[in-house]
Amino acid sequence: MGSNQAASSMEVETVPSEAKLLPPKPKFEPLKPHEMSDGQVQFRKVNVPPHRYTPLKKAWMDIYTPIYEQMKIDVRMNLKARRVELKTRPDTPDISNLQKCADFVHAFMLGFDVIDAIALLRLDELYIESFEIKDVKTLRGDHLSRAIGRLSGKGGKTKFAIENASKTRIVIADTKIHILGSFANIKIARDSLCSLILGSPAGKVYSKLRAVTARLAERF
Repeated sequence: MGSNQAASSMEVETVPSEAKLLPPKPKFEPLKPHEMSDGQVQFRKVNVPPHRYTPLKKAWMDIYTPIYEQMKIDVRMNLKARRVELKTRPDTPDISNLQKCADFVHAFMLGFDVIDAIALLRLDELYIESFEIKDVKTLRGDHLSRAIGRLSGKGGKTKFAIENASKTRIVIADTKIHILGSFANIKIARDSLCSLILGSPAGKVYSKLRAVTARLAERF
């Protein structure tokens, strides 16, 4: 008797698999950038420092062409406010293009060449890191001048050596240092620059760079 009840309860619990069939998944078209923010146009504004105003005028078409034609972002120079203004268009293919273009313009304002800064539009894993000499060591007067001289080297030789070894681009603007590159490469360049600021001779930094780059080449 007990076994019959158990069998009947088992029969009740079994549900045909056809009843469990789910409706097909809906297929939605990907949202366009101007639809993501409820149809609102997104803006970015990049201030132009006084010393970059003339270079911006000269390189304007080199900056404007890739932003407008390839990234499909509207760009204009606001002469009154002295800043570059960017905004999305209805045909902008990707919402991230706006931030990439803002980073590209910002990199130019920091002092990078257009041909170097344009890599920010092409590649995803690129960053800019900025720091000051006083963040590493508090130097004043001639000591500060000598530290800047050690970073550049004769005719920029030391700076170029670090750039080529670490596959980065470096801008030394007075006491500020800006590095453009991938995360790992920025670390290599930053370590070398910090050693120079702390007083290491260039030869010692070169040999350390050679060892680090050799290790990186083995890893990849």
